[in-house]
Amino acid sequence: MSIAVFEKETIAYQGGFLALVAGVATALLLGLNLFSADTIALREREDQMAGLDQVVPSQWYENDILATEKSVVVGNLNYKLFIGTDAAGKLTSYAVQTEAQGYAGAINFLVGVNSMGEILGVRVLSHAETPGLGDKIEYAKSKWVASFESKSLDNTSQKNWAVKKDGGQFDQFTGATITPRAVVKGVHNALVDMPVSKIESMMQGGESNE
Repeated sequence: MSIAVFEKETIAYQGGFLALVAGVATALLLGLNLFSADTIALREREDQMAGLDQVVPSQWYENDILATEKSVVVGNLNYKLFIGTDAAGKLTSYAVQTEAQGYAGAINFLVGVNSMGEILGVRVLSHAETPGLGDKIEYAKSKWVASFESKSLDNTSQKNWAVKKDGGQFDQFTGATITPRAVVKGVHNALVDMPVSKIESMMQGGESNE
């Protein structure tokens, strides 16, 4: 065998080997990405359920509440809606995820409501408020958000949907009035924009956006 032929065969072999290695590496990366995507999706679902469980406990519904997620726009406000039903498909509860503008940025929160329009729970999911002051909106640091429980548009007048400094019934924080004021307003907006009647209409195929 001549040197020229040998060199050609060597180059061909090396090229084929490199192509094989590249193919195996690509396949492994694709497999890893698919695995990672599934893992991330599972974690996101678990996080969503953890948040929902705090505002709409599982005994309030029998369906897959995450599968009912809808995006609703009312005016300039965006909502994510999760609907809880009984075995017959009748509305039993729902959760609304939205945000309000706080002192240092957006405050993202969930409001759980029963079929009578009464709040089951409120939880803040994320915020950038001042540590030691505005962060009392976190349930882990203060039970302030528990003051919304059992409130509704029927049993709480519009005037009372404000912090005490503004003539309402909700406590403000020492040195941080803007934060609780924003949350109170945001929760009230959620009840006004997403009442039981609207949810029931949407379940029957009515208009979801305004």
